[in-house]
Amino acid sequence: MSSNQKRIPFEEMQQVLLNLFLKYDFTPSKAQQLANTYSESTLDGINSHGINRVPLFIDYVEKGLVDINAEAEKVEGMGSIERWDGKLGPGIINGIKCTDRAIELAQKHGMGLVALRNTNHWMRGGTYGWQAANNDCIGIMFTNTQPNMPPWGGKDSRLGNNPFIVSIPRKEGHIVLDMAISQFAFGKINDYRLKGEKLPFPGGWDDNDQLSNDPKKILVKERGLPIGYWKGSALSMVLDMLATVLSLGNSTSKIAGKDLEVALSQVFICISRNNFNDTDIQERLLKEIIDFTHNVEPLKEGDRTYYPGERTVLTRERNKKEGIPVSTEIWKKVCALAN
Repeated sequence: MSSNQKRIPFEEMQQVLLNLFLKYDFTPSKAQQLANTYSESTLDGINSHGINRVPLFIDYVEKGLVDINAEAEKVEGMGSIERWDGKLGPGIINGIKCTDRAIELAQKHGMGLVALRNTNHWMRGGTYGWQAANNDCIGIMFTNTQPNMPPWGGKDSRLGNNPFIVSIPRKEGHIVLDMAISQFAFGKINDYRLKGEKLPFPGGWDDNDQLSNDPKKILVKERGLPIGYWKGSALSMVLDMLATVLSLGNSTSKIAGKDLEVALSQVFICISRNNFNDTDIQERLLKEIIDFTHNVEPLKEGDRTYYPGERTVLTRERNKKEGIPVSTEIWKKVCALAN
């Protein structure tokens, strides 16, 4: 742990955040849901989309960009597919509600899809993947964002880093992929900045149009590097297209015209495993794939490979025992807001 961090017990973080959200007039149930989600994300080691995002979220609330009283509502239904309007409510509250609805549709039809428009940042996308897996559903979720990546071969940002989530329930530990389509999510880049560290690989372009691993230089213009270069550029564009046409909401091009990142479009897809009579075979096949990838000689002695979500559980268990590492600067900001 770096010198500019401290460890906070999970329960303390949860209580401080609960007090903060109550102070800003969220209902007790919404305040508790927000406090739980931000704390759980940070417990899992995702500070970039957990505690680090809280001051910015409160800033959006103060500016009236997040309607604390808004409730996402269904606007159209087509069997197992529904469109919802988030009414600019809190992204976490809307995301949990729409995932719950996708789970309900999946339990009824086998598969459920909820496309959500006019919502706000959902924070950690993996929250909804874990939620689906904990309800014995395969989950596929994605969102568009403000433009923060150039299309491959372009100079200025026109694409969002559009996080993409896939979760698969499993008795021995859920598989949860949670990734931005940029090499590093911008919250993660800022996390490295707060720790005073360089990125382990280039993460975007500096203001001289050179690829850089310096978070400060990348954050000047927010031009992230797509995963897989031209392939990530294409994937980002397709995810934006799907989120936009399925929800009839804003595309990244429309979000770009706003002063700040609001009124996003998101998709929540769930597939219920309760409709299968061969889940034991599925469990065996998943173990076969995991064992095969675990059983490889590491490049560096002492290293090992992991399946998506495996390290999250290990981090969660460690932080429950030792406390959660948090930026001292961020924790001071949060506590000042709560008091």
